[in-house]
Amino acid sequence: MEDVDILVANASELLTLKGVDHPRVKEEMLDLGVIPNGSIAIKNGRIIDIGVNLKYKSEKVIDATGKTVMPGFVDPHTHLVFAGTREFELKWKLDGLSYHEIKEKGGGITYTVDKTRKASFDELYQQAKKRLDNMLRYGTTTCEAKTGYGLNPESEAKILKVQKMLNETHPVDIISTFLGAHAIPYDYDTNTYMSLLLDVMIPEASNDARFCDVFCEKGFFNIEQSREILETGKRYGLIPKIHADELSNLGGAALAAEIGAISADHLLMVSEENIKKMTSKGVIGVMLPGTPFSMMLDRYAPARTLIDNGVPLALATDLNPNCYCENMQFIIQLACLNMHMTPEEAICAATYNAACAIKEEKNVGSLEIGKKADIIILDASSYKFLSYHFGVNLVDIVIKNGGIVKF
Repeated sequence: MEDVDILVANASELLTLKGVDHPRVKEEMLDLGVIPNGSIAIKNGRIIDIGVNLKYKSEKVIDATGKTVMPGFVDPHTHLVFAGTREFELKWKLDGLSYHEIKEKGGGITYTVDKTRKASFDELYQQAKKRLDNMLRYGTTTCEAKTGYGLNPESEAKILKVQKMLNETHPVDIISTFLGAHAIPYDYDTNTYMSLLLDVMIPEASNDARFCDVFCEKGFFNIEQSREILETGKRYGLIPKIHADELSNLGGAALAAEIGAISADHLLMVSEENIKKMTSKGVIGVMLPGTPFSMMLDRYAPARTLIDNGVPLALATDLNPNCYCENMQFIIQLACLNMHMTPEEAICAATYNAACAIKEEKNVGSLEIGKKADIIILDASSYKFLSYHFGVNLVDIVIKNGGIVKF
């Protein structure tokens, strides 16, 4: 009988998410690959077997009777590293101020940029580590992390270095995105900052980031500027992403299709015409329901229309000072209750499709032989409790890279 490091046995439901090897659409998002009474064998940080009544010798056997076993969550859109929380903005939101009005009153991105620039490397590291600890407790084992609260060469580089060190020292795997085009900083004019982005910051960021992102929105970066930024990123090997059609129907989704972006994120105001363009180019739609929730908006991204048109959807927290949430379970609940996604679609969007949105699907997002043993065990007999039992942490055990995480 072969020795393994960990044997997880007798799960009420074992969700493998095994299926087609492309971002999943329509009915493909409904197949979670559920194995009743399932078991999974782990050795050297990888999954070596999955099935029922597995026969292995292990000093560590986890009895998952009455529990649900599934892939760790993948969070494909976060602004992990920042200083300067903005709890004071709630009063302004309650008073009915818009995102732009809050910015004009001294809140918003500019406030956090000022605090982040002044923070030391260690201060940023420790604050981000605490957020990562919370993410891990709630079941996130891989995340994307954007820059964007430095908005000058020195501070953006500092954020990338913090993310690199966190990736090396923290259990959660971090994939970095350069978002120097988050806003025009207060100490630059638009033309000067655009030149700095294109000529200095993007080339430098290409050493440490996988993606290049832009906040394509009225009052931030227009379509022409966004195109130039993302095309420049492509020339330096950075895969394009885009904050698209969040506050207005500016056409960011169409730009994502035009330039071959891996994802278009937010999409509250996206038109059906541009949804079809996304479908034709296979652009993943990253849904961020925590953002309209935190902004007290009545409108969410049209998830059902996106799914019905064949757009593969992913889910993410959008962790940032405006949407301070590390909990992917809550995001799944918002997706179901406020965006009318089914529990199956939401789980697919938070695991396999989320991994596709950051090009990590070969490693994580599903439980398959050879993949990383990034596994969460829920204290629930069915995956349906994820969208049903809200306001608690259903994660009982986290296994990351084949080791049980200790909190």
